[in-house]
Amino acid sequence: MYRLVFSQVLRRFDAEAVHHLTVSALALLARLPLLKRLLHRMLAPHDPVLRVTAFGVHFPGPLGLAAGFDKDAACAEAVAALGFGHVEVGTITAHGQPGNPRPRLFRQVRQHAVVNRMGFNNAGAAAAARRLRRARGVPVVVGVNIGKTKVVPEAEAVADYVTSARKLAPLADYLVVNVSSPNTPGLRNLQAVSLLRPLLAAVKEVADATPRRTPLLVKIAPDLADEDVDAVAELAMELELDGIIATNTTIRHEGESGGLSGRPLKARSLEVLRRLRAKVGDRITLVSAGGVEDVDDVWERILAGATLVQGYTGWIYGGPLWAARIHRDLARRVRRHGLKSVTEAIGRTA
Repeated sequence: MYRLVFSQVLRRFDAEAVHHLTVSALALLARLPLLKRLLHRMLAPHDPVLRVTAFGVHFPGPLGLAAGFDKDAACAEAVAALGFGHVEVGTITAHGQPGNPRPRLFRQVRQHAVVNRMGFNNAGAAAAARRLRRARGVPVVVGVNIGKTKVVPEAEAVADYVTSARKLAPLADYLVVNVSSPNTPGLRNLQAVSLLRPLLAAVKEVADATPRRTPLLVKIAPDLADEDVDAVAELAMELELDGIIATNTTIRHEGESGGLSGRPLKARSLEVLRRLRAKVGDRITLVSAGGVEDVDDVWERILAGATLVQGYTGWIYGGPLWAARIHRDLARRVRRHGLKSVTEAIGRTA
């Protein structure tokens, strides 16, 4: 039914307009406690074989929603009620900004892909912090993804990230430093270890000082050369980060400029994951994102060493029950392999 609605109706409308309508509908759902709890009871992962613990945080299932959908922390509870094991909000910047000019979001339906050049459009860290302080009506693990404000020069990037971290780290279950979006000029330069080290060290100092010590992760691009992937892995171990998210969108594609997500990213994302696993082993939590479409993809990422998996474009093409369906199928697969928990499968073929 969803495929029919998408092919005949949704794809005929502007992609960003549909995105905003969906976020608004889910934000409304988040304010309807009875319906939200009912959906959470029906669709959220409750099977004990799916439970995962990463960097001291307990996740009801390994599949979460990647950053980019809930940019302002407006609907995390509703998203969790639809079956995601965690929700990563953002990317959030220290100061609110409108993002890049429209049009800036494009579907590539035949490839099951999306191109975006949104440019971190969000209301800023203070506005997100107000939303994150609200009491949660259903259990949800919320990660907060922070990025650089566009107008802030590279030389002041550390202070900009620290400003966001001070506002948001105490309210997050985990914090992510995003230095890999292709849509903020100069941002990917920060992946160079010489620039990344002081940035991560400064944000980690803030995260470590929160009452519960907020776990800190870094998100990297698929377009890094293999030796740069290794260098980031070594830096993450040196600084004792809690995790690496691999990967963000790619700029290696034709057509509209921006970051490409979805099916075309699948092979490179898996390749980077395997390289990271070979480098860090189980010393750092690895989160795999990019080209995740079904339970086979989730299972493959787990076998390759991912403790957590994230999707976003797959949800667009898979429909509202996508995450619930994958978690259900994943639980069956875990049992079919004679395992007591999905965690027993992590890294089995790494």
